[in-house]
Amino acid sequence: MSSTAAEKTIMDFTDLLHKYTGENDKIDKQNFLKMLMENFPNFLRACEEKGEDYLAHALERKDKNKDRKIEFCEFLSLLGATGTDYHKQSHGASPCTGETSDRRSLCLETPRHNK
Repeated sequence: MSSTAAEKTIMDFTDLLHKYTGENDKIDKQNFLKMLMENFPNFLRACEEKGEDYLAHALERKDKNKDRKIEFCEFLSLLGATGTDYHKQSHGASPCTGETSDRRSLCLETPRHNK
């Protein structure tokens, strides 16, 4: 049976994680930063242009259990934050308006679709 587009997307996210993890299925800081730079360069560039030093604290913000590694659920949180930013852009917001150093909620002031 072939996968749906949504199922393929989830598998692609899983493959992306596995590209940067060790045998313990976690990403260390070096590989986490490498993954962000290789896969989200436009997002990071937009953050830098706005003065948001996203990389400086990205691992700390997403590492909920404070083990200095990113596991799959924390990785999904990163994808959610980045996806939320792209969603806001689809409604006219400028890039890198989501999670900032003051930890504002990603769900605040999300524009609604006009019906």
